[in-house]
Parts: sequence; structure tokens; C-alpha cells
Amino acid sequence: MGTVFLSDKQTAERYGVGRGTIWRWIKKQDFPKPVSLSPGCTRWPVNDLQAWEAKKTGQDGELNHA
Repeated sequence: MGTVFLSDKQTAERYGVGRGTIWRWIKKQDFPKPVSLSPGCTRWPVNDLQAWEAKKTGQDGELNHA
């Protein structure tokens, strides 16, 4: 099975935030950068998001965001 990619809208929905928040997190260097699949088409590989989640998950199992 190939890599699964999410759009900024799908990524924002995954974390219950707005699309702008995702881009702010990237600007703060606190979130995985998207990959460019073609001009004007950026997506996040789900495995990158899962790795970020694992790194950010605290002892209580809740996602902790700086």
C-alpha cells in the first residue's frame, strides 16, 4: 500500500483546529512540514503526522501541543 497523504483541511480536521492553525504551527517549527506533490498541491504524509503525534503524546495519552 502506498503512502497516504492529507490536505491542510483534512489535517486541521484531524486535530480539531482551523487550517490557519496548521500553518502557524509550521511557522513556529512545531509541526511537520508538508511535501509538495505538484505546484500548488501540498500534503502531509500520514506517517509523518503519526510520528509527530507519538512525539507530542504525554504520559496521560493526551496530545500536548506547545
